[in-house]
Amino acid sequence: MNYREVIEAARPKLGKYCKGCYVCNGRACGNTIPGPGAKGSGDTAVRNYEKWQQLRVNMDCLVKGGAIDTSLELFGRTYRYPFFAGPVGAVQMHYGTDYTDMTYNDVLVSACAENGIMAFTGDGVNPDQTIAAAEAIKKAGGIGIPVIKPWSKEVINQKMELVKAAGASAVGMDVDASGLPFLKNQNPPAGAKSVEEMKEIIADAGLPFIIKGVMTVAGAKKAMEAGAAAIVVSNHGGRVLDGCPATAEVLGKIADMVHAQSKMKVLVDGGIRSGLDVFRALALGADGVIICRPFVTAIYGAGAEGITAYVEKIGGELRDTMEMCGARSLKDINKGMLWKEGNIF
Repeated sequence: MNYREVIEAARPKLGKYCKGCYVCNGRACGNTIPGPGAKGSGDTAVRNYEKWQQLRVNMDCLVKGGAIDTSLELFGRTYRYPFFAGPVGAVQMHYGTDYTDMTYNDVLVSACAENGIMAFTGDGVNPDQTIAAAEAIKKAGGIGIPVIKPWSKEVINQKMELVKAAGASAVGMDVDASGLPFLKNQNPPAGAKSVEEMKEIIADAGLPFIIKGVMTVAGAKKAMEAGAAAIVVSNHGGRVLDGCPATAEVLGKIADMVHAQSKMKVLVDGGIRSGLDVFRALALGADGVIICRPFVTAIYGAGAEGITAYVEKIGGELRDTMEMCGARSLKDINKGMLWKEGNIF
């Protein structure tokens, strides 16, 4: 079963927001909220996708041949590819009734692990979601990273206990979720976190900690100060702030600063839809990439088989791009392999 067949099978099962586009570029779903759309005009979600397409790659076949190594080591584990499934929540409301958050994560985590990659799991108002995600990660031998919303300290501590019991290699917090409506009226308060608050949360976690939602060099420096082991350059898929730059536009400067000043890892998401896009992100300095919505449609289309089809599609495209650009391993990928508007990086 190929990915196009998976998408065609998914379309009748998806809800009223997601259109099951073969290329998820933010245009068909527009600014539908809630759902897999974007805030305001929907400009940020569309921009996320389009800015990757504006980066061209430099072909170079005058290189020593050999096998292509796409593997990535992260937090003590080695993965087949440098891309991972992103966290998602409220799938019944956003995508259709075939799955709940619990059954979705169960398929996602196990199928990703079986295909040599890893899934980030989402969080929401239903506490059973984190419980089920932790159980799925434990069943997969700890291959998976739970992402927790910026709740109150008390709620965070409760969820962290589940994460630790799951044996996860790391934990994340999507601080960019502070703009989501369901967090704004929480009692005790939830939402934005100061550097000092994050220092305490990270120290209590006792695991490598990933801060998702960094869009500036200054924000990356704050994450470093807080003690993060990694950041995700992310604008939450355009769902929390209209008029944001695309992640492709800010990644390069952020990655340059981080790699020059620390050992903190840099991941990125937002509109990445092909193995070529993964290559582009790595060339800009990302250590790894997160892709979210296409994994949802893969599961709705064919469950675990859909995940396999999608991983093989993206992995094959990445491998082909590396070969044609003269990169035999991920460490060979660099900015000199990118071309943009007549200028070589």
